[in-house]
Amino acid sequence: MRARRLTRTLTCFAVLSLTAAGCGLSGGSGGDGATAGGCKVDQGNVGSGKLSGDVKGDITFQTTNLKKDFGDYFNGVISAFEKAHPGTRVKWIDDPGDATFTQRLVADAQGCTLPDVVNINVNTAIALTKNGYLLDLDKKAPDAGRPFVPALWKSSMYADAAGAKVHSVLPWYSGGIVQTFNDDLMTKAGLDPAKPATTVLGLFDDAEKVAKASGGKYYAFLANPQLRIPADWQQMGIAVLSADGKKFTFADDPKTTQWVEAMTKLYQAGGMPRDSLSSTQDPANVYGQGKLVYGPTNPNFLRFIQQNNPTVYKKTGVARFMLDALGHTVGAPQYMGVASTSKNAVTALSFAQFLTNAENQLEWAKDPNVVIFPSTTASLNDPFFQSVKGSDPFAQARKIVASDRKTATADEIALTPGELNAISAQIQLAMQGKKSAEDALKEAQSKSNELIKQGS
Repeated sequence: MRARRLTRTLTCFAVLSLTAAGCGLSGGSGGDGATAGGCKVDQGNVGSGKLSGDVKGDITFQTTNLKKDFGDYFNGVISAFEKAHPGTRVKWIDDPGDATFTQRLVADAQGCTLPDVVNINVNTAIALTKNGYLLDLDKKAPDAGRPFVPALWKSSMYADAAGAKVHSVLPWYSGGIVQTFNDDLMTKAGLDPAKPATTVLGLFDDAEKVAKASGGKYYAFLANPQLRIPADWQQMGIAVLSADGKKFTFADDPKTTQWVEAMTKLYQAGGMPRDSLSSTQDPANVYGQGKLVYGPTNPNFLRFIQQNNPTVYKKTGVARFMLDALGHTVGAPQYMGVASTSKNAVTALSFAQFLTNAENQLEWAKDPNVVIFPSTTASLNDPFFQSVKGSDPFAQARKIVASDRKTATADEIALTPGELNAISAQIQLAMQGKKSAEDALKEAQSKSNELIKQGS
């Protein structure tokens, strides 16, 4: 898996924790003085051997900005768990998920007060795993991956203190990715809505036809490269980062040059609005005005169009996203981690598995107020996702993404704002004809690697 690098804050956290703990993790099921990340822990939480004991007692469960909209669902799950396991009590807290989320969670971990069960993203999972703050599920719950989609489970591994890849989190929900397009505009451009592009560069070929046919009355999509990287590159099989995640390598692949040249050609041919090269305007709004052939790729966008531009919604087609050279899509699911510092790890693990089981994930996915996709095979096979009637775009998207999730992996790369800006600035120069694609990419890679070094 192409793991993300740690941000500066998380890297400093890693150094501090490892210094405090010596090697991040010590002790075992038969030893005394067991520690994890410098915290004293139950000896059964670390080392070899399955976690064992009774499911009882109190635990703390933390989500991220979910209580306001989904309180009934989570309270129901908690009640069902407590009823199934008399003597347990789950205290639910909900973090607002603002810009200081990671820092607060890091402080909790360093203070040995990490919630027993915690909802985290990829970057936080990397940091907590590196420092021994999450249970090693391969040792403590070897069958934990059984309910989950195999490709997703296999790719949800992060390095521990010794550098070995381990399963330390349970995959939870994720978004999806599809192609969306205006059927009428595609037809006007001489394209067949029933035969959308299957590769990234094939999409650019179609977009050139849009540029030639539209006369500036409508466009293929917006020009800002930030809207397309690094997702396009990953689908093309480009190694955006080195295997250890410590440096960028995208400029070393000729396919990246092809991509920049295709963007440049399309921009100069009028296939993108001139004023959108560095604009932060929302493509959903422009698509809703009937000015773009291709819409955003998030299925939730379809809900937005349905509510705000029903006329355009009726003209919207949906297709599977381009699998391209990769052969599958990538994503960044939300995870559930169990703290190795938990004083009631058996109950915490049991609750995490209960929350992420097929039945509970499916129940939440059916909530009309949320557009999410579960991580278990049984949930995705449910008729809710598979037995779609009619031609409603959103319903079709649900079925497409549910099928796609069965092969999707969890190694989506999320660039930091600084990296994204550094790379985009150089590509924008190339698109304006001020630099060659090769020179722009070399400079983008150099500047981005400088940012990695500054954060290490």
